[in-house]
Amino acid sequence: MADLLVISFPTEAQAEEARTRIFGMQREYLIAVGDAAVALRRPDGSIKLNQVLQPTAAGAAGGALWGSLIGLLFLNPLAGAALGAATGAVAGRLSDVGINDAFMKEVAQSLEAGEAALFLLVRKMTADRVMEGLQGMGGRIMRSSFDETKEDMLRAALAGEGAASGAA
Repeated sequence: MADLLVISFPTEAQAEEARTRIFGMQREYLIAVGDAAVALRRPDGSIKLNQVLQPTAAGAAGGALWGSLIGLLFLNPLAGAALGAATGAVAGRLSDVGINDAFMKEVAQSLEAGEAALFLLVRKMTADRVMEGLQGMGGRIMRSSFDETKEDMLRAALAGEGAASGAA
């Protein structure tokens, strides 16, 4: 089962830095992330989502590949690729994987102008090592499905309060 975590930061750069650190820890197998997105509340009140998973682009690429292969059977790979890309893009656009976009926009409405929120779908993690990696990042937990112990550890780590102690 995955846990949802939403952390707000004063700037988009800080949220992106936290996401970069999380991805670095993922390469070290300290955390497994299903999705990671940054939402920014612009001065005009609109919400900008910066997502890692781009289902439309992935669908178009996969569709173009399969369309080309099928097009080869009918001696028209270019038409097959175009049709496949269009079909794949539509399918990718209609499939919402990871964290729901509408949910992210709804939560981001509570941010002040210029603030950003990091949305994480955490599949598993080595809590003490991840807390170490996020030490002193600042930020405030907006939403979490972690148990109280992990949430307190994370809150202390973000605030830079000594070494976060405890285990997952």
